[in-house]
Amino acid sequence: MASRAAQRRRLLRQALHEETLITQHIREGRFQRSLAVVAALASLMSGGEVAYEHYRGSYGQQIMYTPIILSAGLTATGVAAAFNRLIARRLLPLISLLVLVDGVVGFIFHVRGIARKPGGWRVPVNNMIMGPPVFAPLLFGLSGYLGLIASFLRRENDPAALEPIADRVPDIGLRQGRGLRAALPRLTREGLIFEHHVREGRFQRNIAAVAGISAFFSGCEAAYSHYQNGFQYRWLQSSPLLIAPLLTLTGIGSIWSRRLATTLLPVISALALSDGAMGTFFHARGVLRKPGGLRLPLYNLIYGPPLFAPMLLSASGFLGLLAALLRRPAHT
Repeated sequence: MASRAAQRRRLLRQALHEETLITQHIREGRFQRSLAVVAALASLMSGGEVAYEHYRGSYGQQIMYTPIILSAGLTATGVAAAFNRLIARRLLPLISLLVLVDGVVGFIFHVRGIARKPGGWRVPVNNMIMGPPVFAPLLFGLSGYLGLIASFLRRENDPAALEPIADRVPDIGLRQGRGLRAALPRLTREGLIFEHHVREGRFQRNIAAVAGISAFFSGCEAAYSHYQNGFQYRWLQSSPLLIAPLLTLTGIGSIWSRRLATTLLPVISALALSDGAMGTFFHARGVLRKPGGLRLPLYNLIYGPPLFAPMLLSASGFLGLLAALLRRPAHT
């Protein structure tokens, strides 16, 4: 019994040490580079998913090219932001915001696409399954959100810990106007407060909520994708439908409960991360098992199981783990 108690204390000290180290890295700005790279990878995965989904739709509308272009832009910008402070502060938030807007616009077009199918929203289950994936554009916007958070984080060895927002606004001739000039002090003050909250870990609620919402979208995508396959592998294909709602409830509940955010949220997030990795393996195996296998890589990748879809659930799990590790004010 004594040895077990000592082992538990040792594990607890190790976990507390790792949490303190990660929190310190976030506060001191060492995390911005890593999160910018994570945003780039998330953009690459979601952009790849969108690319062959829109290929199936024959790129019937010109707007279907925009997520491909923006995904490539955010991937390149995120990687470059890891090495260049100016890109991280100026270009990364702009590209990330465009990705977020494009995700919302894509969601509107997908909703309209379902409404235009025979029966429209009067036959929601069939048309959501057979029509354009309604929540996929919002999942695409997740990489833009990560990029925005990375751009607001302080960078290590940054001489300007709180760079005024006014210095980041491009000089496009609008600063001469009295309205904008009068609004700049307030805009700068609010920007400083926002950045301070991000660096101090007070943004935990927001990230936990986004982890829950993105898990809900990912679970819905998995539901009608696996339904099309007839749940051929029942237990494996049902796992994201069980884990995603748990992460949704836990992430939303962590907005109000500190204990939930520090106990249950990391466990469910780790499960989502692992389930996404396992799903990626089985989807890759499914692509290889299609007729032709590696001899027809492009065709099987497009018409086989979506390779990057399980990684989006892993991204939700990553956000949940990040929220669990962020410091939270003691009074909440």
